[in-house]
Amino acid sequence: MFASSSLLFVPGSRPDRFAKARGAGAGLTVIDLEDAVAAGDKADARASALAQFASADTAGWGLRINAIDTAEGILDLAALIAADTLPPFLLLPMVESAVEVEVVAKALGDKCPGLIPLIETPKGLRHAHEIAGATGNAAMMFGGGDFSGELGVELAWEPLLTARQQFIFACAEHQLPAIDVPFIKLDDEAGLAEECVRAESIGFDAKAAIHPRQVPAIEEAFEPGEEAVNAAAAALRAYEEAGEKAIRYKGQMLEAPMVKKYRAVLARKEGKSNA
Repeated sequence: MFASSSLLFVPGSRPDRFAKARGAGAGLTVIDLEDAVAAGDKADARASALAQFASADTAGWGLRINAIDTAEGILDLAALIAADTLPPFLLLPMVESAVEVEVVAKALGDKCPGLIPLIETPKGLRHAHEIAGATGNAAMMFGGGDFSGELGVELAWEPLLTARQQFIFACAEHQLPAIDVPFIKLDDEAGLAEECVRAESIGFDAKAAIHPRQVPAIEEAFEPGEEAVNAAAAALRAYEEAGEKAIRYKGQMLEAPMVKKYRAVLARKEGKSNA
């Protein structure tokens, strides 16, 4: 089960950074074989990633391979088929159809990790509902960097808001956790915090990071705090004591839609605790 609030990417071509990245406190540390790795370093990065998974506990690790309709993606998938140890989660970039997800799931069979398709193009977004429903998915990620390039707009909140909302609808239809794109302005801590709040408010469950110092702000925004957990528990007790009927509670109506939200808060907290 995917229950992370933060993902931290580390280049597969920098195995010297793997341990430091894992120690940054992100819920999931993702070794990247795609965007962060130069073409000439792909083979070495692939070998380094698989060596990491073979030599240590894989809990808390993920891997982003290259798109499976590219030569490097095919080589990545072949290496994973042959590997004895895989990470718990596998990120699939540039997904534009459910067939791509199903190909990976079938190729890896019973040892297939939880799959996380990245929606990074208008075509991918157009098919996002079908992609979200593919077998083997654990979550789905909005790849805003490539998407902004496709649109010719800035990687910022306002230009991508409509795309984000459509992405959230697709995830919600299939009850998939939604992961937001990294915030690329490394020195803008206030901007990161603001974007985390905005993303959480429209339904995202997690956000990716590209630097370890971004992780604490992301965790704070997406991890249900003690106050929120206690408030949810108290509201559910009141609802259950009233026979699960709509009631007036602390000055507002408490009924099924709000109860669903409170239950989701507790479930997310429990999922984080058991992750």
